[in-house]
Amino acid sequence: MEISKKLDYALRMLAEVAKVSEGEVVSVREVAEANNIPYSFARTIQHEMVRSGLLRTTRGPHGGMMLAVDAKTTTLLDIVEAVDGPLVPSEFVQKNADLAEIGSFDCIWAEIELLVRSYLGSVTLYQVVVEGLAPALRSGYVFEAIPAKELEAMREAKE
Repeated sequence: MEISKKLDYALRMLAEVAKVSEGEVVSVREVAEANNIPYSFARTIQHEMVRSGLLRTTRGPHGGMMLAVDAKTTTLLDIVEAVDGPLVPSEFVQKNADLAEIGSFDCIWAEIELLVRSYLGSVTLYQVVVEGLAPALRSGYVFEAIPAKELEAMREAKE
């Protein structure tokens, strides 16, 4: 899975907006500068996120952007699909719903897609940005949001 620059920047922008109090606005220029995002690209991403329903904007000297969604219920999967479109398995899997007829690698891609969906759908924008949580794989292929530092420690222990 390739993470596009647009998605990376969109997540950074949403993180900045999620940090402010409800009803407050943040300027695109401030967010772009704080995250080393080219301003013109940030404006393009902002417009796309408004169209997709993630952001609202206000005009004027005190204008800016604010979340149009609830950060406590909006998952990373919701954001990824709003910015980059739906996650889909390989072309072959889309055309052939009967897994018994799908080639061995296509089954693998389909399972990876399910894992990625589960992973991104297991944590909200609020949990990542405000609470500092990150998804961690638990038994039974279930992801759970845990403190990011705990996840880092688990990864180091495996090395």
